[in-house]
Amino acid sequence: MATAVLRRPLLAALLPAGAGAAPLPSRFQLRRRRRSPVSTLAVSSDSPKPAASTSTSSSAGGDGPDEEPPVLPLLQELADCLVLPPKFLSQLPRDLRLDLNDAAFDLSNGPVLDECGQEVGDLLLNLAKAWELADTSTSNSLAKQLPSMEPYLTRSAKSAFGKRLVSAGRRFQSMGQYGKGELKKIAETMIKNGKLLSKRPVIQSDVQAMKEKRKLKFGELELELTAERANIGAAVGAGFGFLSWQLAQGVQSIPDNSKQYANDNALQLAKSLKVALLGLGYTSAGLSLFAAVGLLLLAQQINAENKSE
Repeated sequence: MATAVLRRPLLAALLPAGAGAAPLPSRFQLRRRRRSPVSTLAVSSDSPKPAASTSTSSSAGGDGPDEEPPVLPLLQELADCLVLPPKFLSQLPRDLRLDLNDAAFDLSNGPVLDECGQEVGDLLLNLAKAWELADTSTSNSLAKQLPSMEPYLTRSAKSAFGKRLVSAGRRFQSMGQYGKGELKKIAETMIKNGKLLSKRPVIQSDVQAMKEKRKLKFGELELELTAERANIGAAVGAGFGFLSWQLAQGVQSIPDNSKQYANDNALQLAKSLKVALLGLGYTSAGLSLFAAVGLLLLAQQINAENKSE
């Protein structure tokens, strides 16, 4: 009996792997079955946290490549640089005032309310009007309101607003160095922040609207100015100038003694009328020629800007 008792542990220990492998899987399976509810409970209890972290990371990772810069700091930086010393705009030289008016036009021209929204569009229109009037106080108060426009800048409005900033900033850039560098700082800030805001592509309607950079305004009437229309206007101006020149030449070729007058007063009146007609004809011819040359130069400038874009 002792031998048998001793042999069973020895036999169990010395059993080959094939012979002793049968009971082991059953015990292992039992252990797994006993532990499986615990592991399931552990996974189920912990599952919301990984899921939340996974969703957070996936959402963060999904927005990472297309992450946009925060708008509020850009607007605050723009507002800070647009706050100028008192009477700064009114003291600008005449040539810089003309550049300031061009910047105001680029900032607010066209369908600004449709592109940038009612609130932002109204602010840009009022700011452009303050620049045209060289009203530094009104310009400063409006510039301080720029950070409050952050909730109204949707994706398309943000891009359109950024493009307008870039266009107006280039006008400030052409002013060069003046004073303590305020205009240069405005140009750099507007161009840099405008490019950051206009990263997102705008919809097709906004693209078409932004192409309308130049318009002639006659009260409520707005006429888009293109290179083709400028060339046509130059041709019309040249034709009208040539016609005026020929009419003046015809009036000048009439001799004074070709007509008989009742008295000297009638003769003097005829001479005065002839001089007036000559002055009107030659003046009209000269103005038409200058207008034609200006329109040709404008057409070349528009073509160069379209190629650069």
